[in-house]
Amino acid sequence: MGELLRDWRHRRRLSQLDLAVEAEVSARHLSFVETGRSKPSRELILHLAEHLEVPLRDRNSLLLAAGYALAYGETPLETMPPVQDALDKILSGHEPFPGSSSTGTGTSSRPTAPPCRSSPRGSLPELLALRSTRCGSASTPAASPRITNLSEYSAHLLTRLHRQAVLAGDPELTALQEELRGYPGVTGEGSTAVEGAAMLFVPRMRTLEGSELNFFSTLATFGTALDITVAELAIESFFPADATTDAALRAVAGPPAS
Repeated sequence: MGELLRDWRHRRRLSQLDLAVEAEVSARHLSFVETGRSKPSRELILHLAEHLEVPLRDRNSLLLAAGYALAYGETPLETMPPVQDALDKILSGHEPFPGSSSTGTGTSSRPTAPPCRSSPRGSLPELLALRSTRCGSASTPAASPRITNLSEYSAHLLTRLHRQAVLAGDPELTALQEELRGYPGVTGEGSTAVEGAAMLFVPRMRTLEGSELNFFSTLATFGTALDITVAELAIESFFPADATTDAALRAVAGPPAS
């Protein structure tokens, strides 16, 4: 347990004294915990994990390593109707703009996109085939060739993904970085510089007809989550970055159902 605790402290770039002061514990006792000379109480482990912002899944690992029972459950999403209902309300309310919810494994639990009934040759549904991860959206190989600023966008995503992998200590996110680097046209070396007047980085996507759609996105998580599944859920909502994109998405969605 001490080795795991020390690893999380290093990830947060804190010295033993920094953590001891922040958590209001004895620096000597903290040193003994990390070296295995002292067995911490269950309460102390959770207290230190809170100050280190350790994800719930990894807090369980700390407790197990110290010989304690798990503190956080992992409930299947399909057995949590209130959470599912919240996801449906958020994503349905976001239509006709695309969005998706994702679990900690990156599996899309409820993707949404404009209906296809008036879409010419299915261009937008193909274009909006995005997979969501904990770090945000990652374009699939089918969609990435249609991102006209793919070099800059992929560099932006890979930087964000690397930061998330380091903070979470998750080998799956590290593996995902390598997967994304293998996509055609993806590079982690593109310039992320934008014009001085720009407020957000905007992925620019080209439809089959040759027109360009511009998006920005927001990421939302559940506050005060005490269940691993809920804590690892993320909702990404894409918004049109200009009037042309807004009109195109609304045209594809068609008139509201009566």
